[in-house]
Amino acid sequence: MTATRYLTAAEHEAVRKAIEDAERRTSGEIHCVLAQRSDSYLLPAAFFLTIAIIGLSLVAAIALHLYWLSLPLYQFVLAQMTAVLTGFGVLLAWPRIRIHFVPRSLRYRRAHENARRQFVGRNIHLTRQRTGVLIFLSMEEHYAEVLADSGIASKVPQERWNEAVDRLVGQASQGHMAQAFSAAIALVGEELALHFPPEPDDPNELSDHLAEI
Repeated sequence: MTATRYLTAAEHEAVRKAIEDAERRTSGEIHCVLAQRSDSYLLPAAFFLTIAIIGLSLVAAIALHLYWLSLPLYQFVLAQMTAVLTGFGVLLAWPRIRIHFVPRSLRYRRAHENARRQFVGRNIHLTRQRTGVLIFLSMEEHYAEVLADSGIASKVPQERWNEAVDRLVGQASQGHMAQAFSAAIALVGEELALHFPPEPDDPNELSDHLAEI
């Protein structure tokens, strides 16, 4: 899929600076990922659309029976097939509407799975002290998450990560993307600095740039 850029070059630089400032006070590592969406949702949307069409067909069949109207079976089946194929065509032509046919629980599950893929795929789990933290936001799912490696996760209560997510979502929902990530980065940086102060010759193990995917 082609990612839509949500941040300008200046905003990317602001986020990079926020990460750099936070990491100056800690030996921990922060990485940020902004996803346009976490799945194409073609197959799930097609499934739920087909179920809806079957349900509407049942209602139509009952209505025809109640009003003493008859329709040859082949015409009824043909109408169903036409509706399904038309629906598939719409889903293929306008990918952005697919997510609206998918339950919220499935959207959140796919976004969470994407966050975990980003955590592993970007080697956030391979820092020396296991103190990497991912700040993740998936736009179309309206889903945000902070994933911390074992070294820091065992020391910080989940409520603090939830607070970082609230900061991220609160600003992002108003369209202030750079401020959203900067606010979350500041809180995560506070926790990292508290538990993992900077060390001499501490290498920068993860990129400080926000990744848009």
